[in-house]
Amino acid sequence: MKPQRVVVGLSGGVDSAVTAHLLKQQGHEVIGIFMKNWEDDDDSEYCSSNIDFVDAAAVADVLGIEIEHVNFAADYKDRVFAEFLREYEAGRTPNPDVLCNAEIKFKAFLDHAMRLGAEKIATGHYARVREKAGEFQLLKGLDPLKDQSYFLHRLTQAQLAKTLFPVGELPKTEVRRIAAEIGLPNAKKKDSTGICFIGERPFREFLNRYLANTPGPIKDDRGRTIGEHVGLSFYTLGQRKGIGIGGLKERSAPRGGGDHDPWFVARKDMAANTLYIVQGHDHPWLLAQRLSADDTSWIAGHAPRADALAAKTRYRQQDAACTFTAAGPGGFDLRFDQPQWAVTPGQSAVLYDGEVCLGGGVISGSA
Repeated sequence: MKPQRVVVGLSGGVDSAVTAHLLKQQGHEVIGIFMKNWEDDDDSEYCSSNIDFVDAAAVADVLGIEIEHVNFAADYKDRVFAEFLREYEAGRTPNPDVLCNAEIKFKAFLDHAMRLGAEKIATGHYARVREKAGEFQLLKGLDPLKDQSYFLHRLTQAQLAKTLFPVGELPKTEVRRIAAEIGLPNAKKKDSTGICFIGERPFREFLNRYLANTPGPIKDDRGRTIGEHVGLSFYTLGQRKGIGIGGLKERSAPRGGGDHDPWFVARKDMAANTLYIVQGHDHPWLLAQRLSADDTSWIAGHAPRADALAAKTRYRQQDAACTFTAAGPGGFDLRFDQPQWAVTPGQSAVLYDGEVCLGGGVISGSA
């Protein structure tokens, strides 16, 4: 590839640092941008934004590139956080990383980079882009343990045409080796986890500030009331910890649950403000053979043909064989060869044809 002006999103982490290094090595003119996406409680013990910027600036210094600090907090609040709260209020469990990529990193950031005269942008995501017959494809990252194509499935042809993912070609171990070899100050920095605006703070404590909580009954699969929930928004399907019924034993455990089997959140009845929990990981209420999704986004710009494909209904899940059928405007149905566990409304169902990520939609229901 001929040398180009590439703007790299430098997060302060090792992946984006090595991304910038590799591009510079390839002869590109590299400019770093640090994105600040959250500022409501920046001085708290939980928000690492200030530390991350110091790390990003130190990386830029070692690499000999410019770095600019850009504040996207207003965009983030409008486009990502407001939607995140709406989904939780409706009883669903959204994935803000998917929305952040579509709305901030590959929209607001991309627009800003283009204003700086960039020909391409780059991030430290573990994914790959391939051009084939004039169409851009999103491929899984080569390291199966780090692949992040799930979070990038809403990207468009126009966005992919402008995007580079250099570390998508490498295993994480090699990324860390390169970082250490060239003396990057963050070579051993731990990978960030969780949602950027929540950081390491307890999730329920954070949500409490923004969502009203109306307590209601917790019932089992036989309709018996066995506790009280603190508000349906604070629970997600498949949740095991923090249900608040510790020590409760099933009197005569039905359907595969033993006396000491753990309890899981299985259903949320928003109309009746009731939380249903079941005992045993493989309880039938936790398994689904089918799902429907809406709010679809396809990387090729159109839905795939009805076919045998594979899908993930959550990140870090093995691809599950399924049959895809388009349904109505902007929706689809999937039927799985094997039942899927805790399919959760609000999460993304992402479709794959081998290593090619096709796109996906937001899960609206399952059976």
